[in-house]
Amino acid sequence: MEFGYSGEQQALRELAGRLLSGRFTDEYRKVFAREGRPYDATLWAALAEAGVLGTAIAPEHGGSGLGLTELGLLLEEQGRALAAVPILATLVLGALPLQRFGSPAQRALLKAVAAGEILLSAALEEEGGGEAQLCGTQAAPIAGGWQLSGVKTCVPHAAQAQYLIVSARSGQAAPRLFLIARDAPGLTLEPQRSTSGEPQARLRLEGVLAGSHDVIGAESEDAPGWLIAHAQVALAALQLGILGEALRRAALYVSERQQFGRPIGSFQAVQHRLADCCIDLEALRSAYLRAAWALDAGVAAAAEVLAAKWWAAQAGHRVAHAVQHVHGGLGADLDYPIHAYFLHAKQTEMTLGGASACLAGIGRLLAAGAAPALTGAQE
Repeated sequence: MEFGYSGEQQALRELAGRLLSGRFTDEYRKVFAREGRPYDATLWAALAEAGVLGTAIAPEHGGSGLGLTELGLLLEEQGRALAAVPILATLVLGALPLQRFGSPAQRALLKAVAAGEILLSAALEEEGGGEAQLCGTQAAPIAGGWQLSGVKTCVPHAAQAQYLIVSARSGQAAPRLFLIARDAPGLTLEPQRSTSGEPQARLRLEGVLAGSHDVIGAESEDAPGWLIAHAQVALAALQLGILGEALRRAALYVSERQQFGRPIGSFQAVQHRLADCCIDLEALRSAYLRAAWALDAGVAAAAEVLAAKWWAAQAGHRVAHAVQHVHGGLGADLDYPIHAYFLHAKQTEMTLGGASACLAGIGRLLAAGAAPALTGAQE
């Protein structure tokens, strides 16, 4: 059985890496940060021209018809370069649910996404740090549709997106997804500062009207749960790219930094710590690829998704701190590149569930018999 990437997947990774890393060098990243732009529109246009933005969009809408596994390759390369483009927000949070659950009119937006003409995002998280599945935003039924009220937080690229996908529930019913225009009456955006510098916003919905045609997916479909699962695996892919590049830089640094007349990488304490980081990365890689395959194949994988996000959080914490520590004082220098990787890793660690939340979710699945025990199971 062949477990390697196909030629098409390898070509996609190489193309994305060439475009993203070729643009976002360490020096350019500093210049971009000083300019204060929300994202690199020139790079986004180049990705569109190369066909990269249509990776998981169906051919009839101008895409390649691939899946989450291939989007994961894009996110890995974005993580390596720390490229300021809304791949996660637009291609995962926005385009994926429209592709899977959207009506023909909603899917018509995908052609503009693939062409780089519009941005999308999704408002899933709420204040208080609870799980995104426990949605508090309300959708009150009215004649011809719904009236949305509530507050969403940490919405990536909300101010730049033309359309937002908002999760809301009607009473005690299961949450549903709604496609809302950014300039809809009653919707206000408040800019938020994020750890990584990614533009985010708090959404206030005060009687925002949504017609029945704005609902994404049928009432019987768990569109919010599907979206959250895909987003968590996508975050694991992004984290793998961030941490992989950070560890590569750390290995290079400790092989050159001299102390007591020898490279600090020759000291066992440094070697052991970075070896542990390598183990964490391989565990993250394995867990994320398993979850991505399962979601692409339509296999039930709730525990696998949480395991991937748990490793993204756990490895994100351990590797980011270890890499910063072996750099000594340079690791805390805001102008030194490794600190940017630390900040991005910390934000990805906590987005859509930190390690404790993911572990609790796995525990609930095991207790309910909804997932097989991985170890210790005896007849």
